[in-house]
Amino acid sequence: MMQDYSINQFLAIAGTPNLDIEICDVTMRDGEQMPGVVFSPDEKLDIALRLDEIGVDVIEAGFPVVSTAEMIAVREVCNLGLNAKISALSRSVKRDVDAALDCGVDMVCVFIATSELHLKHKLRMSCPEAIKCALDTVEYAKDHGLIVRFSAEDATRTDLETLKKLYKKAEEYHADYVSVADTVGIMNPRTMYYLISEIKKVVTIPICMHCHDDMGLALANTLSGAEAGAYQLHTTVNGIGERAGNTPLEELLVSLRLQYNIDQYDLSKLKDVSRLIESYSGVSVPKNKAIVGSNAFAHESGIHVAAVLEEPRTYELFSPEMVGAARHIIIGKHTGAKALRYITQRMGYRLKDNELIVLAEKVKMCSELKRPINCEELRKLILGMENVDIIYPGP
Repeated sequence: MMQDYSINQFLAIAGTPNLDIEICDVTMRDGEQMPGVVFSPDEKLDIALRLDEIGVDVIEAGFPVVSTAEMIAVREVCNLGLNAKISALSRSVKRDVDAALDCGVDMVCVFIATSELHLKHKLRMSCPEAIKCALDTVEYAKDHGLIVRFSAEDATRTDLETLKKLYKKAEEYHADYVSVADTVGIMNPRTMYYLISEIKKVVTIPICMHCHDDMGLALANTLSGAEAGAYQLHTTVNGIGERAGNTPLEELLVSLRLQYNIDQYDLSKLKDVSRLIESYSGVSVPKNKAIVGSNAFAHESGIHVAAVLEEPRTYELFSPEMVGAARHIIIGKHTGAKALRYITQRMGYRLKDNELIVLAEKVKMCSELKRPINCEELRKLILGMENVDIIYPGP
């Protein structure tokens, strides 16, 4: 595996935390809450299979009480016999737990809002009333044999002492996990580390991290929480989700591999599952998206291309093959003669040094239209030149 040496250098100085983690992917539930995104039952089956192949530990298949179709989809995912545990979402209402039980899930996430803001304007309940609803539902789910994750919605805007008491109570009611939901992405790595450290002082059961990306900090906050001792880390493929989305699965898994030496997941399938979610969700992946964007391993600048052709590590932190992607040399304004030699030889032509210089100038003139040119356009430029040696006939 190709890896940048400077990472190892600074990790050697700062120390690499020994993380104990599992991944819970919520693409099919929180990801589907992105406006305009709906996954069909067949699509959910396909997504679940792909996530299981990667080695995701827990798959949140949906919110069964929402509709009959949702319940059918969750039930069918449960019947796939995957290695991953299958989870479903439940409000702090017993009928939601019943719906999850009817699907045959392994785990249920019982949630309730806990911040004063949500209690007053959404639930119109007092904090004691909300806590009673939540704990009664946790107890009900445990009595029916489910693994229970108790989640405090808007936890990061909840009074800290109240939150700690609530999580401690949930543990006393035999919840298996407590979950910190940064519902509006308000945290930063420092505050998240502090929060998880404080919660670990009062509970012994695993802590979950559920981060939203409203300020672009979901990945950083998730990693910071993991360093503080959080165990279950929540993700969505391509980071889809409400508003600005959630912690991206692909970015988290690569960070865990390179920064923390966690290699229990198959990263070679990340590009494929990204394309799958892009297709099913209708949400395009930005070209410059880390790990899975089309430009993640694309090079146009002449200086960069020359270096990458000599040694890929010069401008690639890790090999594209590690995540199931491929390197692309782009023909455009910044493409130099060395890159053109590489490209044209692959196309079946052997150009002399002076011919490459002329071709580079022609490419620059064409690319003033503010777009790279494709291989067919490049071929026409080559065929317009005299006496070019052909190594083998092109397609």
